[in-house]
Amino acid sequence: MTKYIVVSGGVVSGIGKGVIASSTGLLLKTAGLKVTAIKIDPYMNIDAGTMRPTEHGEVYVLNDGGEVDLDLGNYERYLDVTLSKDNNITTGKIYREVIDRERRGEYLGKTVQIVPHVTNAIQDWIQRVSKVPVDESGEEPDVCIVELGGTVGDIESAPFVEAMRQFQFRVGHDNFALIHVSLVPDMHGEQKTKPTQTTVHALRGLGLLPDLIACRLLGHQPLEPATKDKISMFCHVASEQVIGVHDVSSVYHVPLLLQSQGIIDYLRKRLNLANLNITEEWISKGLSLEAKWKGVTKGQERLFDQVKIVLVGKYTDLKDSYMSVIKALEHSAFRVRRKLTIQWVESSDLEPLTQESDPAKYHDAWRAVVGAGGILVPGGFGKRGTEGMILAIKWAREQKIPFLGICLGFQMAVVEWARSVLGVPDAQSTEFVPDTPNPFVIFMPEISRTHMGGTMRLGLRPTVFDRNFETWSKARKLYGGTEKMWERHRHRYEVNPEQVQRLQESGLTFVGKDEKGERMQILELKDHPFFMGLQAHPELCSRPLNPSPPFLGFIAASCGQSEFEEQIQEQLKSFRPPHPEHSMVSEEALRTSTEEHPIANGVGTMTPPTD
Repeated sequence: MTKYIVVSGGVVSGIGKGVIASSTGLLLKTAGLKVTAIKIDPYMNIDAGTMRPTEHGEVYVLNDGGEVDLDLGNYERYLDVTLSKDNNITTGKIYREVIDRERRGEYLGKTVQIVPHVTNAIQDWIQRVSKVPVDESGEEPDVCIVELGGTVGDIESAPFVEAMRQFQFRVGHDNFALIHVSLVPDMHGEQKTKPTQTTVHALRGLGLLPDLIACRLLGHQPLEPATKDKISMFCHVASEQVIGVHDVSSVYHVPLLLQSQGIIDYLRKRLNLANLNITEEWISKGLSLEAKWKGVTKGQERLFDQVKIVLVGKYTDLKDSYMSVIKALEHSAFRVRRKLTIQWVESSDLEPLTQESDPAKYHDAWRAVVGAGGILVPGGFGKRGTEGMILAIKWAREQKIPFLGICLGFQMAVVEWARSVLGVPDAQSTEFVPDTPNPFVIFMPEISRTHMGGTMRLGLRPTVFDRNFETWSKARKLYGGTEKMWERHRHRYEVNPEQVQRLQESGLTFVGKDEKGERMQILELKDHPFFMGLQAHPELCSRPLNPSPPFLGFIAASCGQSEFEEQIQEQLKSFRPPHPEHSMVSEEALRTSTEEHPIANGVGTMTPPTD
């Protein structure tokens, strides 16, 4: 029987449920258990695909093309698993399923209600998805972590809270545990417990009793013993069931913080985990994972040399817009034993218009770019800020500064080359200027043969390395010298095939293409220390113990040529793809499992926001 651990939150949103849920899952994996995770988002959207990055953080893309909440990225990174779009439940998905069933007459004429029909649909969904294998074992998970988004007491999360109340009886007491995350504010040096008492009281009134109370403290001061005892007394739990989670130097220390307070020992007793059949092989894997994780976190504290990266993006106001990019940079910095420093530059601040309207902001932005150890231009949609990206790319190319372009950054590198090297000053993307006379980036929808109207290229896709560049391609070496690699995509626009020969003859080399050779996937410059662009989003598959190859190469090159050569040799010997073996198949096979975006009257109805 699968064990379920629900993680809920009270007092305020954004309290850290995702990191605590992921950390708990990681600790269970170190005990030799197979773990999966589900995120419940109470909003009405079907998925996160149409959300503005500055509204809800980045849109995280899965192998199957699911556009989901960024917390699923945390789960995949911490647990080293591959999830599907069904691992993200939204109110929109549940209501759609219930209404579809009602239209098909499956409720046999009954009045369809929140209780029991919606709450049953939620429970059925969780039970179904919790049985799906997510790791290399191909076996049913032992434990499912369920994160309930939002805050207990919200109107929109009420059906999910009620579903969890019912679910504890459906699966049984020994198979259901609840971790409630609450805020313990510090007022003038005194840790206040009243908010936690109130939210636990509200939770108990809804029929859920917390097994563990994770007290979130905004600061480096740990939870005091007196505060712990007071929460224990007024929230009807034992002292060992109250855990303090204060700010630590890195989120990668949170699992060790939880472990030091006995969370796994408690869950082992509470859920009778000893009765599960855990093989010696998985116990050994768990111990190895624990040792590696401790090695990474302890090594972080002893880093003195730093690597300085400038991120030139469109959504720098909300850093969560680039969550996976930040994590991929961190993972690579761990590997090269450097302290990562990211300087954020709003791309529009580099443009001449800003020089006129706000000279100070303009000069600060350029000062950061000029002093960069490496320049990264990530993905995005819409024209705003793209001219600033092009200027940053030109600086990196001409000054021989390591450069990595992702999706839109890749496309802007092509446009910059066309303008500066080919002498086409009005080279453009049709995304920004539909009737441009010199389109170097064009709309190339991925049309399905079996579904009408798929336009977004979404999910895992293969890239084939061109054998002509095998001897010098840095990208190929970073991927272990393989002939083919797989990364996740999320885009509609691609390099214009009609311009490829012209670009390549002038020195811009496309070392990786799709299986048909029609879509340009990876570009490099041979005579540059590191100048690479990818149409895909390699940051989405980076892991703390297995960093993304392009990001690793970029960080290593930003540290110096000797570090880069060392990492190249290491990758050639030990690179391991993060994807399950069964998912690394042909593009045709992958496309059938990708969730596509429908269009109406030839216009995409689910176009991502542009600014």
